[in-house]
Amino acid sequence: MKNPFKKYRIDHLFFGSFAALIILVLSITIWISYSLTSKELATTASTNQQKLLNELNNEITTRMVTIEQISLSRSRDNSLLALLTGARDQDEFSRYQGFNEVKQSLANLTNSMPLIEGIDVFMNRPSYGDSLSYIQFLELEDASNHYWAESIRRNDFAWSDEYERSSFRGEVSVLSFARSILYNNKLIGYLVIHVKSDMLKNVLAGHSSVEVSRIMLDVSGQPILQIGNVPDAETWASLRARMGGSSGVFRIENDTGGAESSLIVYARNNNSKWTLVELTPWSEITQGSVKLAKVIAIIGVISILLTLVITMLLSMQFTRPIKKLVGAMNRYSIEGKNMKLPEDYSNEFGYLYAGYRKQNERIEQLIQSLRERHELQRVAEIEALQANINPHFLYNTLDQLNWIAIANDQGDMSRILELMGRMFRISLSNGNTYITIQQELEHLSCYLEIQQIRYKGSLQFYFEVPEDIPFLYIPKMILQPFVENAVVHGFHNRSHGTIWITMKQQGEKLSILIEDDGQGYQPARTTHRKTGGYGIRNVKERISAHFGNAYGVEYGPRDEGGTTIRLTLPVLRNIP
Repeated sequence: MKNPFKKYRIDHLFFGSFAALIILVLSITIWISYSLTSKELATTASTNQQKLLNELNNEITTRMVTIEQISLSRSRDNSLLALLTGARDQDEFSRYQGFNEVKQSLANLTNSMPLIEGIDVFMNRPSYGDSLSYIQFLELEDASNHYWAESIRRNDFAWSDEYERSSFRGEVSVLSFARSILYNNKLIGYLVIHVKSDMLKNVLAGHSSVEVSRIMLDVSGQPILQIGNVPDAETWASLRARMGGSSGVFRIENDTGGAESSLIVYARNNNSKWTLVELTPWSEITQGSVKLAKVIAIIGVISILLTLVITMLLSMQFTRPIKKLVGAMNRYSIEGKNMKLPEDYSNEFGYLYAGYRKQNERIEQLIQSLRERHELQRVAEIEALQANINPHFLYNTLDQLNWIAIANDQGDMSRILELMGRMFRISLSNGNTYITIQQELEHLSCYLEIQQIRYKGSLQFYFEVPEDIPFLYIPKMILQPFVENAVVHGFHNRSHGTIWITMKQQGEKLSILIEDDGQGYQPARTTHRKTGGYGIRNVKERISAHFGNAYGVEYGPRDEGGTTIRLTLPVLRNIP
């Protein structure tokens, strides 16, 4: 992946980076605040709900236990037992009085307790029933057809869950408590007390001003009373498996009834056989967290806008100097009207501006230098063209002098002029800096032959050069100044002399030894001599410029008398 800092503009990166950072921090803050506050609210809500459920459980238990105790006491009432056992069958009037006595007793109980909707007595031969009364005497054989019959099959008494009961007032929602009445271990009837479910629902709802969802469970965990939006039977069966212990709390994400995510809180008192369950939508519990998150989000958005504005202003302050520098660079021209950069910056931008100004000054200096060099090169080209004319004029002049010398029978002069022509051709060598050692030795031979003519044959010279060395290359005219120095100064005021030139290859170095038997080595005199001093110094400087300090020239006296000069050069098999 390509580095974005190499691709996109700095102000965009600066602006986008700060925006992304702030949004990330804001999102994390909202998420953490929502998570922490929602968990705290859920814990607080579940604790308060368990306390409330315990209080409601006590209140409901009081009422239902009262019904159970009334049922127990009435089932042992002598008048009811006498009526059910048929002890007064021999006297029809007495039996009628017994019916009225039991009915009046149960009616008084119903009237004194608003919770009781009605009481049914199942017995054999209920002859004196009244369909408009709250107290009904029903046939024992018909008990199995009633809603509560299934609940009482396994116990002597049981509570039914909520159902609709038909009465002279129409359909009424009740919970029924049925108790078997036994005499000598023989079933003689049922006493069923119907409780108004609306009153129990009011107790179950508590004093809440909002709609709540609560369920009352019996000992087996089956719902017998419920209010609000509760799960269906299939969903409740899966939830009941998660309820362990007398109290607890857990969360459900969804149920098959379509309800939203909810918090389940359940509680059962030690002295109660009922379990109360409350279902609270998670949105209600986290309503405060959502509001807090919204407030944080609003504050965050405002902060983002302010921060982005500040970031934009800061990015402009950062990028404006850079844009000025880039603009100055794009519009820069030699000797043109260039953009002037501000000089009041003392930070890194000031360093950039100062460096750019120095660079421009350096460029202008280089341009001026190039112009000067171009002018010098133009002059040199003109001089080179002129120099190409001079050798031809010199050759023609020497040739004319040679013919004059031959015409005047001047053999030595003719030979000297011929040798000088050869020397000029080698020294010019078509402008080449390097020549072969063979050409350099030919140049020396011409010079020394001229000197032999001068000295009438008393000057001798010897070359000792291996066969592979003449084809190597050296800078031209590098040996002639030393030989000339030996002839002019070493043999001064003498009529004879000898010069030896010996060459050897030592690895990648070429050693050239020049010896003479002249007056000997005189350093002070050599340094101040006009001709020899300049020529030798020129050779030293050329060797140093071409090859460095590892090569050079050494002076010294010759043991037999005279001077020894040693040149050390690199072995050059081709022209550099």
